[in-house]
Amino acid sequence: MNEDNHDTPGTESEPRLVYLRFRRVFGDGASRSSDARKRSRKKPGASVPFSTGRDPQSLSSVVDALTAQLGWNSPLAKSELLASWAELAGAETAEHSTPVGIEDGILSVRCDSTAWATQLRLMRSVVLGQISTRYPDAGITQVRFVGPNVPSWKRGPRSIPGRGPRDTYG
Repeated sequence: MNEDNHDTPGTESEPRLVYLRFRRVFGDGASRSSDARKRSRKKPGASVPFSTGRDPQSLSSVVDALTAQLGWNSPLAKSELLASWAELAGAETAEHSTPVGIEDGILSVRCDSTAWATQLRLMRSVVLGQISTRYPDAGITQVRFVGPNVPSWKRGPRSIPGRGPRDTYG
């Protein structure tokens, strides 16, 4: 006796019954053209002249909506902040300081001298207030002002391993 139901007349397999039921409920998709399927999905009256959403929009509003939809607001605000540092900090301050980068909400600014770094540290709240007002999407929470790189006496041709001359005192 054959256990397979495919060969027995009058009994159909369960997958075939499901397929036939779906075909009955949803119709035969192969019998319609792709244009007919697209037309059946359109809502009647969806494309009416002078309806809402059909007015021309400015390019800036379209680009703003696109950047918000794609989540590009924060990177764009950060790059605008770095590019407009001279306008943000002032011309004289920008001559002596350069934004280095943004990491974890901290803007790092390299200064020409320790005096400029100290002066900008005193003005930190003003600079941070301007940044948060102009570029709120940048997510800047702190500003770090760093002085110039100073030479290290720990390395070089005249450095001595160990404690150096201090070990002769005791």
